Amino acid sequence: MDCARCATYAAAPGGELCRRCEAADLHPAPARAAARHPAPGLPAHTDLPIQSPHGPAWLRSPVGLGRAVAILLGVVIVTDLVAVWADLVMLDVLGRMVDGEYGWPVEADADRADRLVGLTGSAQLLAYLATVVVFLIWFHRVRVNAEVFEPFGHRKKRGWAIAGWIVPILNLWFPRRIALDSWDASSPSTKPRSHALVNAWWTMWIISGVANQVSGLAMRRAETAEELRTATERVLFADAFEIPAAVFAVFFVLALTRMQDDKARSGPREPEPVAAL
Repeated sequence: MDCARCATYAAAPGGELCRRCEAADLHPAPARAAARHPAPGLPAHTDLPIQSPHGPAWLRSPVGLGRAVAILLGVVIVTDLVAVWADLVMLDVLGRMVDGEYGWPVEADADRADRLVGLTGSAQLLAYLATVVVFLIWFHRVRVNAEVFEPFGHRKKRGWAIAGWIVPILNLWFPRRIALDSWDASSPSTKPRSHALVNAWWTMWIISGVANQVSGLAMRRAETAEELRTATERVLFADAFEIPAAVFAVFFVLALTRMQDDKARSGPREPEPVAAL
């Protein structure tokens, strides 16, 4: 059911008004400013701000940043694949050592495997850091864009789009909450998109983070060949799991980027006439 007042946005569950009109009673000045500049009709690169409860918001195209994040995530996937191969090489050497095989051939293979693991780990770290930086810029941009589309539909301030990833404990759910609010604001007004992709991406991200923490702890504590083999198996799982986690991240980034670009270019929805009482 459309809003009984503006007939432009869908009514909030259990009510007759949309969130924008409900918020107008609590924030009349920002609501009037937003009404003068209907968000869905703004072009993709407008310099016209929208006034929201969180301050002025400008619509900026996320397409370039979204593509950059997707490419960097692809680099992460490649480094993870190489890391999986390096882990398997290391496991082979450690297995031989656990079985009692010693001598210079094993030691030489162990040195080569150790260098290979070190190089792939450095490549993973560089790719990860570059991806994090660009992803955070993109994530903040889509959060601000979402505020242009729906000024009153966000439970976290825009600063949490970056800080929410850094603050311990809060980073377990703040980014997901911001992602869901941005996703809802960017969805087509006539057919809201399901949260399945967002939830799948976030679940994979959490599992991947836990796997990395567990494997890192096991590797730091390992001393014997048997302990090193067990720790390397956990590292192998963590490296392998990062691959589907990064794939889901690519899907999420491209989907949200495409939704925002489509919504910015689609123009405002024509208000439907309100039936006479």
